[in-house]
Amino acid sequence: MCGICGELRFDGTPADLNAIQSMLAELTRRGPDHGGSYSDGVVAFGHRRLAIIDLSVRSNQPMVDAELGLALVFNGTIYNYRALRRELEDWGCHFFSDGDTEVILKAWHVWGTGCVERLHGMFAFAIWDANQRLLFLARDRFGIKPLYWSESGQTLRFASSPQALLAAGGVDTTIDPVALHNLFTLHAVVPAPRTILNGVRKLAPGHWLRLDADGNRTEQAYWHLNATRPEHPLTEFEWLELIHAALRHAVKIRSEVADVPVGVLLSGGLDSSLLVALLAEAGVSDLRTFSVGFEDTPEEAGSEFQYSDLVVDRYATRHCKFLVPNAQVLQRLPEAIDAMAEPMFGQDAVAFYLLAEQVAREIKVVQSGQGADEVFGGYFWYPRMMAETSGSRLNRFSKHYFDRDHEEYRRLVTDAYGGGDHTSALIAERLGEPDADEFMDAVLRLDVTTLIVDDPVKRVDNMTMAWGLEARVPFLDHHLVELAARCPPELKLRDGGKYPLKALARGLLPDAVIDRPKGYFPMPALKYVRGSFLDLMRDTLTSRVSRERGIYRQTYLDQLLDAPDRHHTRIQGNKLWHLALLELWLQRHLA
Repeated sequence: MCGICGELRFDGTPADLNAIQSMLAELTRRGPDHGGSYSDGVVAFGHRRLAIIDLSVRSNQPMVDAELGLALVFNGTIYNYRALRRELEDWGCHFFSDGDTEVILKAWHVWGTGCVERLHGMFAFAIWDANQRLLFLARDRFGIKPLYWSESGQTLRFASSPQALLAAGGVDTTIDPVALHNLFTLHAVVPAPRTILNGVRKLAPGHWLRLDADGNRTEQAYWHLNATRPEHPLTEFEWLELIHAALRHAVKIRSEVADVPVGVLLSGGLDSSLLVALLAEAGVSDLRTFSVGFEDTPEEAGSEFQYSDLVVDRYATRHCKFLVPNAQVLQRLPEAIDAMAEPMFGQDAVAFYLLAEQVAREIKVVQSGQGADEVFGGYFWYPRMMAETSGSRLNRFSKHYFDRDHEEYRRLVTDAYGGGDHTSALIAERLGEPDADEFMDAVLRLDVTTLIVDDPVKRVDNMTMAWGLEARVPFLDHHLVELAARCPPELKLRDGGKYPLKALARGLLPDAVIDRPKGYFPMPALKYVRGSFLDLMRDTLTSRVSRERGIYRQTYLDQLLDAPDRHHTRIQGNKLWHLALLELWLQRHLA
């Protein structure tokens, strides 16, 4: 797990090494163990390393294979790298290191662009092929690892964060109005290739981008999720057996493929609790688990310790529990916003940031339960969508999911940021793509391939990597997701959702954990806004810089400020917090 950056010049002049150093400075926290750079005329790379596999200097990056004329910077983990290495050795490849990084280099040499289809893991990487004079960028199937780029004149730069690109300079920082519409409709999700800034773009998950030194480029999807029933129908028992085997394998390899210990972020919910149970079942001893909680409000509990404690007691894990007072949440909020690659409305972003700080003092790698709700239908809005029997797919989806309909959005933003209903057009297109048998197949595929990428997945990467902590997400193992996508939606949504996981958990977890109501990473102070939190939001939104930016209509803003606890989205986000968070992010990153 690391931070990567680079520059390619299309006019034949040497790449700017000062820009590389500026970007590296912004990426240090992602990779505290080593930093390095590489240049070859028109191209330059930078890398910050978090050493997880092959801890020796032989796996430091940028990795250069002078014999093959290749250089690589890589962020992520390849879980099948040992098997690929054996296959590549059969092709005659010789290795000088023992990690997964060099396997990618040799895979490019042997298979070219087809190498990405063979990689099982989470990754964002760049290869410079000096023989072909081309740059190859690739991102994993679910965008677990970030890859942003910007272009100005004859220069293209890429990095693991927009902040690194901003540090190098020359970025158009005006607001993208289409992205703004996405942001306030899909609770901060801005699907690739856009970001909130016109000058920053991101490579879509499951895609690669090839550029030559003259600026010619080709972008291509290398993976597509099929959400249709198999040709030969399976029984419920067969579905459950296949899903259980795939999940067990996903958890097991994410524990074994590391040269350092691997722990678990234990929220107390079904998903992370199941990870603990499966790791124990696989024979992992001395398992480390970590939980965080916050102050209660009259409306909502601030921790789930009562459930995580049950799992800790059953499996005798070595457990650390952190309780964070609201005063500390407010005090540390600016830091968490600084760690956000893009604006994030999810209240658990701050929770993950504070938890990761503590966990990183104890361990370098953890497994996390993100993705289970999207893959197996665990959110409360799925059954509501499924119950809809009339209207278009877009209407059935939007009435239970969109934060604001287009008419409300027009009341939110000033004329300068108005325009068409961009988000509805995008979502209608995605829901209408082929290879989805039923409406809910299309919904769950949209969630796992698009929406999750720029909400919980990005949030976990940003907040853990801010402290040099690698988070692995077994529920987003692409073999498991491919299997689950073909499973009938009614089986996944049975008994309130995630039925296959609940069935697997019986006997492994206490019934109280399995049968509890669906919970969310609790941080009530950012949902029920009052006191010093409300003061912060009011001060931010009424500040001179916010008024001069001119995004929000004053009438809409006054409505939220007059009753901050009464305006929530369909999925229970606080609308005032959304506005304040975007403005805080812009102030801290564009000042």
